[in-house]
Amino acid sequence: MAERQIMKKDPPKAPKPKDRTGEMSFLDHLEELRWRIIKGMAGVFIGVFVAFIFSDFFVNEILLGPTKSTFFMYDIIRIDAIDLTLQSRKLPGQFFTFWGVLFIVGFIIGSPILFYQLWSFVEPAFETGTKIKTFVSTFFITLFFLMGVSFGYLILVPFALQFFTQFQISDVIRNDFDINAYFSSLTTWVLSCGMIFQIPILSYSLSKIGILTPELLKKFRRHAIVASLILAAFLTPPDPISQILIGIPLVVLYEFSIVISRFAVKQRKKDLDKTFSENDS
Repeated sequence: MAERQIMKKDPPKAPKPKDRTGEMSFLDHLEELRWRIIKGMAGVFIGVFVAFIFSDFFVNEILLGPTKSTFFMYDIIRIDAIDLTLQSRKLPGQFFTFWGVLFIVGFIIGSPILFYQLWSFVEPAFETGTKIKTFVSTFFITLFFLMGVSFGYLILVPFALQFFTQFQISDVIRNDFDINAYFSSLTTWVLSCGMIFQIPILSYSLSKIGILTPELLKKFRRHAIVASLILAAFLTPPDPISQILIGIPLVVLYEFSIVISRFAVKQRKKDLDKTFSENDS
């Protein structure tokens, strides 16, 4: 019969998880970040190349789609739309707009690669540890970004454009918009919504490292509602309908962030309890 081992006075501690960044210097971190950005931008340039191949579609149907009264969203959201008149008042106006459209569309197409590379750099700080979790995180980051972009393009842009198109202080003044100003406004609205829809992801990340809690989010709920309305006023024309259309999703995202924060805090507590139990055994 094998002799039973007597437990030592000081049992060996459980090995700590391997820290992928523990042996990296500051310059090594910068080098890794540089390569992550290069790889992410390579994905964006692939998207730009795809956008260039289908440039006629993206310019005529995506960029100029909301300028036409026949744009399909006007029937869905019940807007009595009129055509927008666009002009190019600068010599390189259409040239810069053309390439700007290709870059923005390419950025959206290549965003999964860019987000994956950036999150792969940040991920070790959250100790997720496995590539599958990095893929899952990137999927949700991209999903919420595309949801925000879709909301901005399909909901906010039609309301904002028609408001500015039909607003006149005098019948003798005609609304003819510059193509660069139109493209700049369209890009700002769409990408702003894409960034705003990252609120749940931000809530999860900060809660995962213990900075944010659902109790703290609940405490500042009223402040968040006021801030959402103020932010909506900056992003939309000065009419209550457009402001409500942006304000409501912001409030919904904040409430959803509380749920996400609660889930992240429970997950963090479970991970800490598991680590402490391994160290005590």
